[in-house]
Amino acid sequence: MSHGRILCCLSLLATLAACGKAPAPAPTAPAAASPAPAPVNLGEGPRLVMSPDGVHIEYRVLGQGEPAVILIHGWAADANYWQEQFAVLKPHYTVVALNLAGHGGSGSNRTDWSIANYAGDVAAVAKQIPNQRLVLVGHAMGATVALAATPLIGTRVVGIIAVDALRSVGDPPLPPQEIERRVAPFRANFVGETRKLVTDTLFERGANRLLVQKVAYDMSLEPPGIAIPSLQGLLSLDLAPILPTIHVPVYAINSDLLPTDATRIRKSLPTFSLDVLDHSGHFLMLEAPARFNPLLLKDLEALAALPPH
Repeated sequence: MSHGRILCCLSLLATLAACGKAPAPAPTAPAAASPAPAPVNLGEGPRLVMSPDGVHIEYRVLGQGEPAVILIHGWAADANYWQEQFAVLKPHYTVVALNLAGHGGSGSNRTDWSIANYAGDVAAVAKQIPNQRLVLVGHAMGATVALAATPLIGTRVVGIIAVDALRSVGDPPLPPQEIERRVAPFRANFVGETRKLVTDTLFERGANRLLVQKVAYDMSLEPPGIAIPSLQGLLSLDLAPILPTIHVPVYAINSDLLPTDATRIRKSLPTFSLDVLDHSGHFLMLEAPARFNPLLLKDLEALAALPPH
């Protein structure tokens, strides 16, 4: 199997794809007597919440403001992959950066590494955030998780922003034998295949060598017992039952490494809107923050301006 074909399936991650360790007190909800409470400054300490299946999920809250922006990392990554966005977002919004189960400082006592369970991680964190409105921002697999989490969270979600993701929306599910064919190289040599995938196909030619090496090293350290079933769960996910439940705008900021068929995607997600960041790779939020961040802020401003449900 070519690494280009692996990349196509990992652009489901939905192209592929640190916080501290000690919990802090859970934030308190705004007083019920106030019809429009000001957002609460929750501080920047690490926090823990239990997922529905009993895994501790680590997250941090930075800044204040409405809406709250929940940042969801991709496959074999962690919350630090958003580090170039923290400083520009927190003066305007409540920023929530979480580590999905099995990633970063979150627990790994899970046996079912499905997208549905990852969506439960996000919903558990969302319950701890007192903001009236939430925007889910997901990179790669994190965008698929955001779609699955939206119906769990409910009407507080006002929009979804996908980062280099959702290119496969509208495609039929993969048959089990094709999933196994794509996953098999990672099962045989996870470290080698992951590092080769990152260095050969997830960055543009001429990308910052140190960044490429760091991402390849980081991702290859994800335990195969978590990474491989997570990949299987992603590739086997049928989005058809989920997409009709998405009644909020879905924006995407994608790289030009692979084409994005926005016309096809809008047949399943009518509110889909696309920006393409040229001359960028899969990790565009790390590679080109000076060009990525204005697009992210533009989308957030548009979502923040929408009237309440």
